[in-house]
Amino acid sequence: MQNLLHNLNPEQLAAVTLPSQSALILAGAGSGKTRVLTTRIAWLIQTGQVSPAGIMAVTFTNKAAKEMLTRLSSMLPINTRGMWIGTFHGLCNRLLRTHYKDAALPQAFQILDSQDQLSLIKRMLKAANVDDEKYPAKNLMYFINNAKDQGLRAHAVEAYDPIERKMVELYELYDQQCQREGVVDFAELLLRSYELLARNGPLRHHYQMRFRHILVDEFQDTNDLQYNLLKLLAGHSEEGGGAIFAVGDDDQSIYAFRGANVGNMQAFERDFRVENLIKLEQNYRSHGHILDSANFLIANNTKRLGKNLRTDAGQGEQVRVYEASSDLEEAQWIIEESKSLMGEGLLRKEIAILYRSNAQSRVIEHALFAAGIPYTVYGGLRYFQRAEVKHAIAYLQLMDNPHNDSAFLRVVNFPTRGIGVRSIEQLQMAADTYGVSLFAAVPYMTGKAGTSLGNFVKLVESARFETQQLALPEMVRVVLERSTLLDFYQKEKEGADRIENLEQMVNAATQFVQEEGFGQGAPAHLGPQALPQAGDAILNQDGIEVFDSDAALPTVMSPLSAFLSHASLEAGDAQAQAGQDAMQLMTVHSAKGLEFDAVFITGLEEGLFPHESSARETEGVDEERRLMYVAITRARRRLYMSFTQQRMLHGQTRFNMKSRFFDELPEESLKWLSPRVQTSWFAGRKSQTAWDDAEFRNGTDNRIAQQISQKSANGNGSGWRVGESVAHAKFGEGVIVNIEGGAGAARAQINFGKAGMKVLDLSVAKLERVGR
Repeated sequence: MQNLLHNLNPEQLAAVTLPSQSALILAGAGSGKTRVLTTRIAWLIQTGQVSPAGIMAVTFTNKAAKEMLTRLSSMLPINTRGMWIGTFHGLCNRLLRTHYKDAALPQAFQILDSQDQLSLIKRMLKAANVDDEKYPAKNLMYFINNAKDQGLRAHAVEAYDPIERKMVELYELYDQQCQREGVVDFAELLLRSYELLARNGPLRHHYQMRFRHILVDEFQDTNDLQYNLLKLLAGHSEEGGGAIFAVGDDDQSIYAFRGANVGNMQAFERDFRVENLIKLEQNYRSHGHILDSANFLIANNTKRLGKNLRTDAGQGEQVRVYEASSDLEEAQWIIEESKSLMGEGLLRKEIAILYRSNAQSRVIEHALFAAGIPYTVYGGLRYFQRAEVKHAIAYLQLMDNPHNDSAFLRVVNFPTRGIGVRSIEQLQMAADTYGVSLFAAVPYMTGKAGTSLGNFVKLVESARFETQQLALPEMVRVVLERSTLLDFYQKEKEGADRIENLEQMVNAATQFVQEEGFGQGAPAHLGPQALPQAGDAILNQDGIEVFDSDAALPTVMSPLSAFLSHASLEAGDAQAQAGQDAMQLMTVHSAKGLEFDAVFITGLEEGLFPHESSARETEGVDEERRLMYVAITRARRRLYMSFTQQRMLHGQTRFNMKSRFFDELPEESLKWLSPRVQTSWFAGRKSQTAWDDAEFRNGTDNRIAQQISQKSANGNGSGWRVGESVAHAKFGEGVIVNIEGGAGAARAQINFGKAGMKVLDLSVAKLERVGR
């Protein structure tokens, strides 16, 4: 036991060895939360308080779950294969596979990723003759997923106008379509699991008795449905419930747009009467100036549980702040600083460039390309999201379940086999008429369309027969050939990369059956007759249904079904793998959970960061501030911040004021690499901003100082000064960013924040000075 605990700091040790009660661990960035979670599991098992089968650990990414399992395997001599450690979606998938009958699902139900879900909705709208301009498919998809995330079926959604009532009606139609096809979307995995446990008392009691310890990572990212599901599993409001060990950081809650509710942490503290709240404030990642910046910034947020990060690594270097005249100059500055870092021996992959909006990356990417510096855009398309891979997956889905209409439509005419839109429309009409799947409706088709569709059905059926006894990797190989996907891409001018991706699927299948313990020779179509039946009732001597809390119920999945579930879950995973030694470009949202030796936070301008969509509401700015906090705490040794006077974004030139966040950072932790007296905002003028502010303040560059002083002194005799705050009856408050023209014909360029940049004639505009 001593080996498990010997390197823990006092707060970590206290968290790991807490008694069997619900607890909240407030874990700051870089405070070793994964270590605490894993060691807590190992300690509970080693001290005999629980068996491996009695633990459920929930993470938010497959990567985090795999890391936890790997660490556990190295800490204890146990087999972790059967442990319930995974994402919410992965664990719910496992629950529903085990109890598919009770959940009213077919045994081979399949999971829709977001693209497949959108495709199904488009088909449904077309079949129902719904105007897709009035009810866009994407809007309906967001509506449905948002309702499910709140735990609401269509009948429970409140509709206040005809549009919403129609959306509710379409939601109901969508649910019926999914049930008919035997498919579930990501949100459905959670909602169906919640409903199953809520209505089935014996089943719920079984899992409450089995999972006496539930550990949850990234608790601040839970949505309402996930929190309610945890309450059910823990037996909240019921006697004899389990304990939830919740680890999270309310200061890093940045997924409100996905439904995450940062208030769940305070609700958990209240609902479970949490007596044990431990703060992990010792940071093992960053130097002092970086942490001070993060602490000062986030202190401006309200409704925090409150903590302050600290380090023993010393203050380190100050945070470097740079003001550029344009986004082009900002990108060039990043290049020069990065070259300097690499000259000091820093690897390219240890340098990250963060931005608030994806649109910012183009200029940076162009500059890196021109400089010949390798880079990668983190969070691009993952393997199972690539088009050619999704085509192959669709064929495999038809091998598993030919009645999956989404898979059928994806490949019925790909590669092309003479089946047009009109033929598909007729097939859909036949399917609706007879209440069957598209695959089952093919025999009702006649003429040329019937022949072409019949040939496709024969292809699927013959491939299913041919692969019946084959192992999964061999099955994948046969399907790739029989589908003619390989032939199709071989004829394409640039099909080599796609062919490599398709061939990689055989390797992926081989690795999958090895990792999951199916065995290399296990038939991919392994049927239910070869395994115990999950979902079958276990009766006691009195004929009453019971469950054995000490034994894991069998999960009936063939290697093929398991592989398809794995592909869908992997495609939906938010994490991507870092690759070669290349500089890392990413949005701040994508950066969560990562860390780098050097970090550039770019575009720190009002309207961009904080984003204009969030700047009007207190909660919106609080979320943006948490996002900035996440960005700051990604840096280990060096942190750079930059903003520009003007930026090309969305095809327009934007004139900017620096972000309000600069006013919330500790002055002693910042090193300004340029003067904070803003010069010209007009394009085409040579920038004079690339000098160290210390030199400017000490008068070592008097010529430049005199120019700026003169520039801002009198605005060319107009009586107004650059940098002066003004108020306008229509546009509100703003700041003068430039003045041109003589005293009688002076014009001012004024940034009015929400109202944008305006050029006003000072002899006509009725401006008032603010603060006088």
